[in-house]
Amino acid sequence: MHSVAAQRGQTWLIRGLALLALLMTSWVITAGSAAAADDCVPDSSTGCIAGTIRTAAGDPAEGVELTATGPAGELSASTDDTGAWAMAVEEAGTYEVSLDEATLPEGETLRQPENNPRTVEVELGSQTAALFPLGEPEAGGGTEPSAGAEPTEPAAGEPEGEETAAGTDEAGEASESAGAAGNNRVVQLIVSGLTFGLLLAMAAVGANLIYGTTGLSNFAHGDLVTLGGLVAFTCVRTFGLPLWLGLVVAVLVGGVAGFLLDAGIFGRLRRIGVGTTQQLIVTIGISLAAMNLFLTIYGGNPLPIVGTISERINFGLFSMSMQTIWLLIVAVIVLGLVTVVLQKTRLGRATRAVSDNSALAAASGINVNRIIRGVWVSAAMLAALGGALLALYLGSTRFNFGQVMLLLMFAAITLGGLGSPLGGILGAIVIGLVVELSTLILPNDVRYATALVILIVVLLFRPQGILGRAQRIG
Repeated sequence: MHSVAAQRGQTWLIRGLALLALLMTSWVITAGSAAAADDCVPDSSTGCIAGTIRTAAGDPAEGVELTATGPAGELSASTDDTGAWAMAVEEAGTYEVSLDEATLPEGETLRQPENNPRTVEVELGSQTAALFPLGEPEAGGGTEPSAGAEPTEPAAGEPEGEETAAGTDEAGEASESAGAAGNNRVVQLIVSGLTFGLLLAMAAVGANLIYGTTGLSNFAHGDLVTLGGLVAFTCVRTFGLPLWLGLVVAVLVGGVAGFLLDAGIFGRLRRIGVGTTQQLIVTIGISLAAMNLFLTIYGGNPLPIVGTISERINFGLFSMSMQTIWLLIVAVIVLGLVTVVLQKTRLGRATRAVSDNSALAAASGINVNRIIRGVWVSAAMLAALGGALLALYLGSTRFNFGQVMLLLMFAAITLGGLGSPLGGILGAIVIGLVVELSTLILPNDVRYATALVILIVVLLFRPQGILGRAQRIG
């Protein structure tokens, strides 16, 4: 009876996740994407300079003309009805971007006229922001301390983001929020931390489910995250599919990958009695093989899934892009569904029974192998969706995107409690907040290192985590 109910629940969960991805991610492209005036798609031979110009009141500034001068000669662009603009660059190097102040809407001025023109470094295969905030000129003529500066190019494998990591949107555009009138940097960082934490939780919760049911720390989970982003990129950029459909395909491909990993490798290893330590080493080997395969196929350049810049909404103390708002809604609903399934359904009770004591669960009639198989499939689907949405939020994906996120995911599930999915969600939110708020006192380049510090502290003083139980460790 329990095994039949668990099997039905497993099927329902997989169908529910796919249906939810289909419904919710369709809103992302419908409600969240606003195309730039000249849509620029970075690739191996093209770089992009882009930005969004808004009036002091936050309305789009249409018809503003800009020019860029550099190795590729002189380029020009003008803002569209959303205030967005973009220029395609076919030669990397230093470019000087100028805004024609005569074309600004009546009564509008540059908040930092001394920063016109701006100098930016452009690399092929990436998008660089050149921002020109409007408003009352700043006293003293100083430059913006953080958000007004062009974003630095990330190191290999590091997600793109602005210098303070606050409010990065899905096109890799540095946020204007910290410099916008009325925005508070601390509040902006808190909002960004909560958003990043929820998206990270969606990618990490599956790894915690796998650990809870099998005792295996899956180092290949980061590559399932990468897979989701790369499949979405391929669907949208190579085959021209709508974004929502690309995300659905990414989720389904992730589920297939999870099924093959368990059916082809780890299920067999369990049956022949291979220990979790040896299985952990296998996951490392799979991770290295997958990462090199991704590198061979996609190269080392950042790969933005979309080439558009989403409209930003100012909420007073903080601002968010429309696409980020919809990504946040998707994450909340998906995590809510996972919580309901684990707490209120027979499948969830069976999964928790296997996690607590697999031998006792099997004795009570639960098909342990089917539960574990379902966990692998569901975990991989969540990882793929989380990877695609994280890539949209941070601006791009890369061949090792998931490996960069893996440290943060392990820190989150260790902080929340190994084997506790709800603890993993809580831990991810804490990690997201710490990573973003750390930029108040630390350089942006080392913000992810704070997750490592948290990981070490938790292991020293409370190895079972916030919601974990002490007997899970050792």
